[in-house]
Amino acid sequence: MTLRPARFLTVEGIEGVGKSTQVARLSQALQSRDIAHVVTREPGGTPLAERIRELVLNTREETVPPSAELLLMFAARAVHLANRIEPCLRAGEWVLCDRFTDATYAYQGAGRGLPQGDIGILENMVQGPRRPDLTLLLDAPVDLALQRVRNRRPGVESDRFERERAEFFERVRAGYLERAAAAPDRILVIDASASQPEVSAAILAQLEARSWIS
Repeated sequence: MTLRPARFLTVEGIEGVGKSTQVARLSQALQSRDIAHVVTREPGGTPLAERIRELVLNTREETVPPSAELLLMFAARAVHLANRIEPCLRAGEWVLCDRFTDATYAYQGAGRGLPQGDIGILENMVQGPRRPDLTLLLDAPVDLALQRVRNRRPGVESDRFERERAEFFERVRAGYLERAAAAPDRILVIDASASQPEVSAAILAQLEARSWIS
């Protein structure tokens, strides 16, 4: 494997923008360049964090208040960071993560209406100075993204987030775009309404422009 500085990359966006597909395609591109890396996700990424993920996503009769949802997200993140992300980065491996804390600001903050300041307190408590080196925000109109979800999973029961109305995802999308506008050097907005190969090419072009890959 080629020796390069370890990078922490996150891929963000609402349901239906193609995150999982682009994470897989980017992983293939890194592998073809002999770049040691791991692929992970949030919430989840370790056995314990995956159990917390089930608590967050599974539909149940008992209501999950937004504050509980927020705390569960950061509980999973604390486990994920300590047991997977940080050890991999220390070992010199890139970490490619499907969602991270920007999703919390977008979903629990903009979507659920929880104070951004409260999220920031938990972010600093759990992460310290750790932030992604680069975040790829896959962006597409909500109606297009939700139609993709319906097309790819006919007859499959939706999780708690997928059951939300379009208005919720409009707020989440706006929250993402607001964060991207506030941190343009870290958060890159990628047009996810384009074809999968076009989105992949745009992502690789951004990494090449930073001389992270060649």
